[in-house]
Amino acid sequence: MTAGRRPRRAELAQFHGAIVPDLIGPGLRLLFVGINPSLWTAAVGAHFARPGNRFWPALAAAGITAGVVDCSAGMSAEDEAAMIERGVGITNVVARATARADELSRDELRAGGVRTVARVAELRPRLVAVLGVTAYRQAFDARARQGRQMPPPAAVEDTGPDDIEWWVLPNPSGLNAHETVASLGSAYAEVARRAGVLD
Repeated sequence: MTAGRRPRRAELAQFHGAIVPDLIGPGLRLLFVGINPSLWTAAVGAHFARPGNRFWPALAAAGITAGVVDCSAGMSAEDEAAMIERGVGITNVVARATARADELSRDELRAGGVRTVARVAELRPRLVAVLGVTAYRQAFDARARQGRQMPPPAAVEDTGPDDIEWWVLPNPSGLNAHETVASLGSAYAEVARRAGVLD
């Protein structure tokens, strides 16, 4: 697909199963963990790129970004550099793109949980924010509600019980009708402050 252009609907299917690289840089403080990339995200190579997803508006509402980042045709080098400079990163429980998150099997989500724990042990952010309580429960076979969690048992083995905070935050998908940009922004700002991204 041509860089800098929004994908056409007919083009999206070819990105089923594509892998989207993590957005990670040095000095990582806050790691957002999505469920898995959408086909739109895979097509443009930018996380949470599908129009209607409220991740970037919520980051702006939280004060994590200076304004709403538009990734619908890809992420600019300037926006990527600003995220890295703030110490904010993005990964996913499952790396492969699908049209819907419910296409992922329980086994795939469990394997993604193992991968996520290993990635956190490698990157050592101050705080891990998993976006979606259902995904957290399935990936880590743990009971959870939104807010701070006990780290998954494997994470305790790798990083220590108090070293890295684990949180569950609301999923920013437009399908999550219980949340608004303002409520998402408030939740995201809380973890950003705890991680030292915001004062």
